[in-house]
Amino acid sequence: MKLSVIIVNYNVCVLLRQAVNSVKSACVGIDHEIIVVDNASEDRSVKMIERDHPDVIVIANTKNVGFAKASNQGLAKAKGEYVLLLDPDTITKKDTLCKSIEFMEHHEDAGGVGVRMISPRGDFQPESKRGLPQHWTTFFKLTGLYRMLSKSRLYDRNHTYWTDEFETTEVDILSGTFMLLRRSVLKITGYLDERFFIYGADIDLSCRIRQAGYKNYYFPKTYIIHFKEQSIRKYSWAYIRHYYGAMFIFAGKYMFKAPKLSIKLKGLEQPYPSLYEIE
Repeated sequence: MKLSVIIVNYNVCVLLRQAVNSVKSACVGIDHEIIVVDNASEDRSVKMIERDHPDVIVIANTKNVGFAKASNQGLAKAKGEYVLLLDPDTITKKDTLCKSIEFMEHHEDAGGVGVRMISPRGDFQPESKRGLPQHWTTFFKLTGLYRMLSKSRLYDRNHTYWTDEFETTEVDILSGTFMLLRRSVLKITGYLDERFFIYGADIDLSCRIRQAGYKNYYFPKTYIIHFKEQSIRKYSWAYIRHYYGAMFIFAGKYMFKAPKLSIKLKGLEQPYPSLYEIE
């Protein structure tokens, strides 16, 4: 199988419907599977998928286990040579997956690739290429972890490096909104670190891809539409706890060298404790 698409959903039934419809159109001609992992939605998301898309694999959790753990549940079932982590608040252009996979086929050093993201109004979303949110940029500067990021140009205050949305380039961080990954690379890096409940898991995995000797690329020759739906109300206590808590987890992981733990995750060696199917 060429491609596995994994969508983690939480209470966005309407958006999920259009995300699945669009990604199915984009998968025409590609040997693929679509896996929806639902984090105990209360808006009939699971029933909608089971009714309208019986060919889609559904994993229905009984509680919200977070983005990283839910993604790992999908990854454990995935059979594709390539794996796409895709947010449900997206519309995928018809040629996006064909072009992105073709790019990966021609760049054997690519561990992952992201594409140009635009808003429903057609505005370019800078995180397509920049990767790091503003607060994370400040965090990397203050902690000295910016040394890990050779391509992000953290000190370019005018963001001149990020202005050309149509330039294919190597980047440090891929956005978890659309993250096309080579499954053979995941066998080296391990899956997502489940200590990151929502935020930071994509940043951490991007760093581990580069540490494994592979590159992350921004590929702007196609695009997705991204609605930026917030699963947690911004600036609520839950948002603050998960968003800024992720920074503490990241700092503890990379600033302080703790002894590595070797734990089997579906036959893979994980350099950190995982909450999912530890043997």
